[in-house]
Amino acid sequence: MTLTIGTGPFGQTPGGVFNGRWEGPAHVLYVEDSPRHVRGVFAGVTVVDSRRTKLMHETGLLPVWYFPRADVDFGVLEPSAHTTHCPFKGDASYWSLQVGDRVAEDAVWGYPDPLEGAPPIAEHVALHFAALDAWFEEDEEVFVHPRDPYHRVDALASSRHVRVSLDGRVLAESARPVVLFETGLPPRCYLPREDVTADLEPSETTSRCPYKGTAGYWSVDGAGAGGVDLVWTYPEPLPGVGAIAGRACFHDERVDVDVDGVRQERPRTRWSPR
Repeated sequence: MTLTIGTGPFGQTPGGVFNGRWEGPAHVLYVEDSPRHVRGVFAGVTVVDSRRTKLMHETGLLPVWYFPRADVDFGVLEPSAHTTHCPFKGDASYWSLQVGDRVAEDAVWGYPDPLEGAPPIAEHVALHFAALDAWFEEDEEVFVHPRDPYHRVDALASSRHVRVSLDGRVLAESARPVVLFETGLPPRCYLPREDVTADLEPSETTSRCPYKGTAGYWSVDGAGAGGVDLVWTYPEPLPGVGAIAGRACFHDERVDVDVDGVRQERPRTRWSPR
């Protein structure tokens, strides 16, 4: 979720309204300086190390880091014949990463001659996040994608009465949830494990979130296919959301949730905590 995705102010389905008509382009490009020290590692080599990172927000896409060419180790890059065209930025050139026997094809790209009106990125390049082995902001590792400074996550203790059921069977009931409010997503209730009445079976499924950490999953015993990976938990969440540690959260899209006696509408999103 960002400025330019989903319910963001410049996303496809804005969650709010402006005090007038938005007269800008339908496809938004917004680039800003990031104050964070960003490093990327591939095959044990730090291939990018920058304190001058730019963060690009673009309609329908997650934010992307763009780095000054001088902050990227071009000694491990090989020019590629691959090119692409973006109607908003221009023609992109590509490079492959090669360290020893490790190769990441077309992992780096840049716009040496961007279109008129595009952001000033001619002297910058971007790297595919997943192509590298590890990324760091300052000294903390970042997972999945660059963090968006406009994405907020608040984990708030609550006394709301939450009841979770599936096909009429009560799975959990609690008056001490931690409600997680995350930009662009429906609120999620994280419940104490002792308030879950259903029998849970551990799953091998895991996922990562750049804002919350690594989640493990549980299936509800006796619920058939509908109960598979129905519950997740963050055993060791990132410090900013430490209040959800060890608590259970249900896929609201697949269960019935009553809050203070009011049945909640199931979210339409096919969201997962990844």
